[in-house]
Amino acid sequence: MTDPVADFLTRVRNAVMAGHKVVEIPSSNMNKGITRILYDKGYILSYKFLDEKGPQGTIKIALKYDTKSQKPAIKGLDRASRPGLRKYAGVDEIPRVLNGLGIAIISTSRGLMTDKEARREKIGGEVLCYVY
Repeated sequence: MTDPVADFLTRVRNAVMAGHKVVEIPSSNMNKGITRILYDKGYILSYKFLDEKGPQGTIKIALKYDTKSQKPAIKGLDRASRPGLRKYAGVDEIPRVLNGLGIAIISTSRGLMTDKEARREKIGGEVLCYVY
């Protein structure tokens, strides 16, 4: 696999579209960081890091749906930076997703963070994906 972040986003996107409650994803430090951000911002219900399956382990994510309408909390996941075309943004060029309603996940020198946190810390980095 050449792009583990795109694989992560595709597995979550497919599970949401199929209406699954749980999705399993191969683990990596980048995937763990993205999972923590999605949990902190309320896009997923819960997660668990399992180290017994395979050499790298897996991440088990419980997806979040609205209780009444059964609509998913994640409306869209878009990959911004790809291995063939990296997208970097300085602190002044950090994108806003849906005019502040969504989040952009940014890989900085201080770790993974959302666009709002990066603006507050006054630090730029690689724009990995957009979540809304």
